[in-house]
Amino acid sequence: MMLLRLIAICLLLAYNVHSYKILGLFPMAGASHRILTSKLMEGLAEAGHEITMVSAYPAKNVPQHWKYRQIMLNGNFKKFEEFMKNVNLYDMSNPRAVITHMNKMVSGIMNNTIHHPKMIELTKSEQFDAIIVEQFHQDGLKAYASVFNCHQILFSSMGPNSLVNPIVGNPQPVSYVPHIFSGDFSKDLSAWSRFKNLGFYVMDYLMTTFFRLPFQAEFAKKICPDCPPITELRMNASLVLLNSHTSIYPALPLVPNMVEIGGYFIDPPKPLPKDLQEFIANAKDGVIYFSMGSNLKSKDLPEATKNGILKVLGKLKQRVIWKFEEDLPNKPANVLIQKWCPQADILAHPNIKLFITHGGLLSTTETIYHGVPILAIPVFGDQIANAARAVTGGYGLKLKYQEFTVELFENYLNELLNNPKYSQQVKKRSKIYHDRPMKPREALVYWVEYVIRHNGAPHLRVAGRNLVWYKYFMVDVFAALLVAFGGFAYVLKLVVKKVCCRSKKSDIKQKVS
Repeated sequence: MMLLRLIAICLLLAYNVHSYKILGLFPMAGASHRILTSKLMEGLAEAGHEITMVSAYPAKNVPQHWKYRQIMLNGNFKKFEEFMKNVNLYDMSNPRAVITHMNKMVSGIMNNTIHHPKMIELTKSEQFDAIIVEQFHQDGLKAYASVFNCHQILFSSMGPNSLVNPIVGNPQPVSYVPHIFSGDFSKDLSAWSRFKNLGFYVMDYLMTTFFRLPFQAEFAKKICPDCPPITELRMNASLVLLNSHTSIYPALPLVPNMVEIGGYFIDPPKPLPKDLQEFIANAKDGVIYFSMGSNLKSKDLPEATKNGILKVLGKLKQRVIWKFEEDLPNKPANVLIQKWCPQADILAHPNIKLFITHGGLLSTTETIYHGVPILAIPVFGDQIANAARAVTGGYGLKLKYQEFTVELFENYLNELLNNPKYSQQVKKRSKIYHDRPMKPREALVYWVEYVIRHNGAPHLRVAGRNLVWYKYFMVDVFAALLVAFGGFAYVLKLVVKKVCCRSKKSDIKQKVS
């Protein structure tokens, strides 16, 4: 009888859950993109929604009871591999060449996506309640919202930034909101820092207006010849999901349809493999974990840099786990080489004392989640800003790869290992991270459902998103005031001049008489 009652309750709950049809369109290849986008859609599938996932990667271990369909875009990963072969990520001395290869990769991925037979078939036979697209140089894909006539949700893998703020009219005062490539200067608001930040914003605006958007407009027209202009498509966002949180980012303005879900991709820690568990647990002085992420390969470091790092690590009393893609025959006895590591599970172990990282956002989020201080060695992109935030937050040190020396590396390691303030600060940050009204994955599900439930939630959108820059910054009003003031000053000058002339004439007449 009890069993029947339990089954009846489960059926009632299942009946009351409204299942929405949601399309996740994530054609961009790259390991970090795969982690973020797959976890995003898995969270919605777990909540009972009918998911169609368009991706460059196959889904893994999808439970049979989920309503989860995978559409593989064969060829997109090949485009990404070609980009990685043509660019040495450790050598960004020729940014023009990097941008050229990047544009070629994006163009190839976009073309392969919109002309893929499975995508063409999808547009002919399916309808969706919402589409989720990553805001990452793919504005042309927003034409699919017009094709499917559904609500559009954007996902920002880097939190609020200049790529997404203008789309929803989110304020980004240049005086204190750092551009994603300018670093974190929240403790240094000098005129020079603000001037440099302004330069990044101006360059970004010019690149977007005169290059990125016209480039993306061509793809949008291929997807839907009758779709609105790219400037209008770009602003069509019911919701922006931000991979950020105030425990990681400085406090920044957010309009109502921007929601922070930073850390939603982190799963509860799982037991470590036996060899790793023993290596970590038996280290009486603790363990350092070292990884340069998924795109940057430690094996590609210059030989002199690798040898210098090994020399320094060999002097430490701590054990070291180094994610390294090939064997290192000359490694010290205290260093364990692993070609792949369960990073989050390693960081969760209480015996981990320090994380040496490239400063990627996923890694810095995991280090705050688990409360482990970092030595960041950023190389390019947002890694530099992430590392700068660790320094500002007091839970890490930054050693830019371009400024790397063995002496600095050794000094920074000793400072982090011997000064307890870094560990104390990161644990404070970790408490802030975990102290939320709802878990990030729950917030993700709630807000996606909210937007669909309220027919796109237009009441959350601010009017500023539709204003061109000169109206947004009141340039037209100030210009009118300036003209009015100038006109008033000119008239006043004429009046004063005329009065003075009359006064002089009157004085002359009096002298003559």
